[in-house]
Amino acid sequence: MKKIVVALLSALCIMLAVALVRTTHFTSRQMLVPPAKEIVLERDKIVGRLSEAIQYQTVSDQALSPSAVAEFKRFHAFLAKSFPLVHARLTKETVGAGSLLYIWSGRDKTLKPALLMGHIDIVPVDANTEKNWTYPPFSGRIAEGYVWGRGTMDDKVNVLAILEAAEFLLAHGFNPRRTFYFAFGHDEEIGGRNGAFQIAALLRRRNIELEYVLDEGGNILDGIIPDARPPVALIGIAEKGYVNLELTVEMPGGHASTPPDHTAIGVLSSAIAKLEDSPFPARLSEPIRQMFAFIGPEMPWPKQFVLANLWLFGPLLERQLAQSPLTNAAIRTTQAATLFHSGVKENVLPARAQAIVNMRILPGDTISGVIDHARRVIASDQVKVSPLEIRVEPSAISDSESPSFQRLHRTIKEVAPEVLVAPSLLVAATDSHHYAPLSKNIFRFLPITITGDDARRFHGIDERISVKDYERCVRFLVQLMRNSDQ
Repeated sequence: MKKIVVALLSALCIMLAVALVRTTHFTSRQMLVPPAKEIVLERDKIVGRLSEAIQYQTVSDQALSPSAVAEFKRFHAFLAKSFPLVHARLTKETVGAGSLLYIWSGRDKTLKPALLMGHIDIVPVDANTEKNWTYPPFSGRIAEGYVWGRGTMDDKVNVLAILEAAEFLLAHGFNPRRTFYFAFGHDEEIGGRNGAFQIAALLRRRNIELEYVLDEGGNILDGIIPDARPPVALIGIAEKGYVNLELTVEMPGGHASTPPDHTAIGVLSSAIAKLEDSPFPARLSEPIRQMFAFIGPEMPWPKQFVLANLWLFGPLLERQLAQSPLTNAAIRTTQAATLFHSGVKENVLPARAQAIVNMRILPGDTISGVIDHARRVIASDQVKVSPLEIRVEPSAISDSESPSFQRLHRTIKEVAPEVLVAPSLLVAATDSHHYAPLSKNIFRFLPITITGDDARRFHGIDERISVKDYERCVRFLVQLMRNSDQ
C-alpha cells in the first residue's frame, strides 16, 4: 500500500512539474505595434451611405424572381452612384443575376492578388416580428449612436466598408502594387451557388492564385469568452461545415376521433427529442486550441495555468464552455430543428409530417458521420432521414503563422490597439469556402464589437451597428490594403 501511495505522489509531482514548466513557456503572442496614423473619414457621409444601402430589400430568393433581380439591379445602381472613383478606376463585372466582381489592378504582377469579399443579400424579416423592432428593419434609421436595420451586421456592412475604403484610398492617390479583387455575392444566405461559386469558378478559369481571402465572420467579442479581458478580436481560420437533414414520417391518416397511439406528428416529435437529448460530444478542435494559445497568456495566472495545460484541464474547460450556447457551439457539432410542417385541419390525422434539422459540423467530423449519427439516434423505420442538396464539409484550417495572418494581426492592432487578437473557429458558414481552391489563406473577420446581447441580432430582431464600429471597419480595411501593399 505504501508503495502505491508513493507512486501516486511521485506521479502527481511529475505532472505538477510538467504543468508548471509548460506555464512558464506560455508567453504572449500579441504583436507590439504602434497605432496607425489617424485615418480621417467623413462620418456623416459614410454613415449616410450605409443607411441608404439598408433600405434596399435585397432578400435571398431561391427562385430569383424578377422582382428580386430588379432590387439587386437597383442596389447596383446605388453603388455606382455612391462610389464614383471606384466605378471610374476599377473594372467591374456582373456575375450571374446579381453578384459583382471588382478588379483593382496592381502595378506588380509578380505579387499574388488579394480578395476582399462580402455579400449583398440578406435574410428576410418575419412579418410577425416587425412590430418588435425598435426601428423598422429596412429604414436604415440612424439613432442612438447606431445604424439600424437588416444588413447592418450581416453583411451589407462589409460590402459598403470595402467600397468606402477603396474610395478613400483612390481619393488620396493610392496606386496599389498588389491587385485587389472585391467579390460581392447575391445569394450567400442560400448557399452561394449562383454568386460566390460562379465568381470563384471565373477566377479559376483565369488561373488566379490568391495571396489571401478575407470574408465576414469573426468579430471583437466583449464579455463572451470567460475571464477574457480586454475584448478579443477573433480571426476565423476555419469554419464549420453544414448539412440540412430532412426528417419525414408518412402514415395512413384518417379521422382524429380514432387516433393511433402515435400520430405522424408524435413520431416525428419523438425523433427530434431523441436528437436533442443526444448531442455530439464536446471537443477542443485545433482552431479553438489556437485561440486559447493566443489569449491564455494574457489572462490571470490561475487561468493561464489551466490554458497552458489543456492536456490536463481540457475536460474542465469543455464543461465550462458548454454552459453557454455561444461557446458551446464552438466545441461540438450542433443540431437544431428549424422547420416543421404537418397537418391540414384540426380534426384530420396528418398523413405526413416533415421537419428540417440544421447540422453545423465541427472540423474533424464529417457529413456522412452526422447523417449516421442522426439515423442511429432516431432508430426508427418510420422516420426517413435524408440530407438536402446544399451541404458543405468543414473547411481546411488556415495557417496562423502565415504572413497573411500576421498582416491581419498587425492591422487589427494598429486600428484597435486595446484588443487581444487570436485565431478561432467560425461556427457559422460563409461564402469563403467557395474560394478554397484559390488560396490556402482564407480568413474571416470584421471589427464589429459583439456582446452577449448583440449575438442574437444576427438574423434576428434589432440588427444594428454602432457608428463608431462602422468607422473602425472602414479604417481597418484602409489600413489592411495599405499593409498588403508592403
